[in-house]
This record gives sequence, structure tokens and C-alpha cells, in this order.
Amino acid sequence: MSAYNHILVVLDPSVEKQKALNRAIELVRLQGGKLTAFLSVYDFSYEMTTMLSGDERESMRLAVIKDRELWISDYLAAPKAGGIEIDIKVVWHSRPFEAVIHAVLEDSYDLVIKGTHDHDVLKSMIFTPTDWHILRKCPCPVLLVKDHDWPQGGNIIAAVNAGSEQEHHLSLNQRVTKTALKMSALLKAQTHLVNAYPGTPVNIAIEIPEFNPQEYNDTMKLHHVDAVTALAEQFDIAAEYRHVKEGMPEDVLPEVAKILDAEMVIIGTIGRTGLSAAIIGNTAEHVIDRLDCDVLAIKPENFISPMQKD
Repeated sequence: MSAYNHILVVLDPSVEKQKALNRAIELVRLQGGKLTAFLSVYDFSYEMTTMLSGDERESMRLAVIKDRELWISDYLAAPKAGGIEIDIKVVWHSRPFEAVIHAVLEDSYDLVIKGTHDHDVLKSMIFTPTDWHILRKCPCPVLLVKDHDWPQGGNIIAAVNAGSEQEHHLSLNQRVTKTALKMSALLKAQTHLVNAYPGTPVNIAIEIPEFNPQEYNDTMKLHHVDAVTALAEQFDIAAEYRHVKEGMPEDVLPEVAKILDAEMVIIGTIGRTGLSAAIIGNTAEHVIDRLDCDVLAIKPENFISPMQKD
């Protein structure tokens, strides 16, 4: 049984190497399934053609779509010859992230694979590029691909928030861990649980003289170690593959991923929208830019895309 039976891979005509497509083909070869190569196109000169007839405007639009379909067909010739079943879907849409999510909602894809670009740190914090929109709003898992290979015998990280007692975090920890184990079995890799916990709040240590920061740190660490142990024991993950580190997730996860030379980090994302998400993002987004490996973002079980409500 495939982990993901119906995969949508987002192509990028601005780059020569289609790393998302290469990763998608690799995944299909490992586990089977059907693959759709997807591209959203839009020519902004189309906005300047209002003086043309409706038929002329439609001919222009179809010509752009046909050109992109031919480009994709040429690119897919080799993998198709190798026996990989790949459909082509090119849509006309001025907002690529909306096109991707509409495709998922319409055709029930169960995984989106997309290549990543490096984001300027300031822009990543203030603006919301296509990657972030898809990450927040796509109802199915999203695999963001970097340049790290998938060697057999590697390491896969399940990023968990085991110290939380909130139900949505507990449920997401289960989904993340189960997904990591499935991917590890597929790639013949080892699953590692990684959990970050916060250090002593500096303002409390300063403002409350009787506050004991060492006691606080010890208590906090023990709480997280116990929680990770309980989670790991549910899935028979041995002690040497459990990592409980003091610090913020955006610091701890890239550090552990680098030490392990991880090929993938699997992370849960709540998918916040609105002003808070636009300004500060969420943990998953802070982490992704600092990782040199693929990131598989998993939504909560009951997640409903805001675009489903439109």
C-alpha cells in the first residue's frame, strides 16, 4: 500500500533543475502511486488585451497553456519512458498558491511536492510567499524539497511538541511520528524524535529574586523527557533515537538535523492565517528556511483549509 497514492508535484519553469519532480519520481518508484505534474501560468500582458475580441483573448490564453504543456511533455519524456505514470495539468491562474490548493480540493491529491527557494529572512517574516500560503492552507501534507539526497540508511526526524498538554498538539505528535515511521520504512532510514523545550525566561529571573532558574530548567527538562519517553515507547523508538534539547525549535531542529545529516524533517503545522501569520509566521515556517533537508509538513486530522470555506 502506498503512503501517498495521488501526488501533485508543482513545477517551476524559472529553474532548469526540477528538484520537486525528481523527488516525486523517486517517491513513486519507491512506493507506487499516480503522479500529476502541475503548473499554474499567467501572462500579465493578458490584462492589456481588453481591446481584443473575446475569441482573440481566449486564443492567447490557450496558446500560453499549450506552450507550457509542450514544455512539460518534453521534460517528462524520460521518466515516462521509464514506466512512471505522469499526468499533466496546466491551469491559468494569477495566484499560484490558490491554483495549487484548488487543484487539491478538486482532485483530492494526498500529497503536494514543491521545490523551495531561499527566502530573505526579513521578507520571510513579514510577507507570505507562495510556499507559506501553501503550507498554511493546503489540506493535505506538503513536501518542500531542498537539495539533500535520500540515501538508504539515513535519518528522518519527527519534530514533536511532546511537552504540550493541548489536545491538538498531542494528536499532531501522533500523526507526525506515524508519518516519520512510514517514511523511514520506505527509505530504509532511522526515525529520531526531536523535542525542544524553552529555557528560563530571562524577565522572570530578573524580576523575581526568589526564582530559582536551575530548578525551573531541571523541572522543565524532566517534564519534556518524560513526555518524549511516553511517546517513544508507544512506537518502540529506542532511547538513543530520542533528542530532548533546550532551546527554540528553530534553533534545535536545524542543529540536530545537521548533526544527523537528516534527509527529512517531518513537522506539524497548525496553519495559522491572518495578520499574526503574516507578521510572525509559525514554528514550522521559522524552521524550514534554516534546514538543509526536505521538510514534510503535516496538518491536524480535522484541519479545514480556509479556501474550503470560500
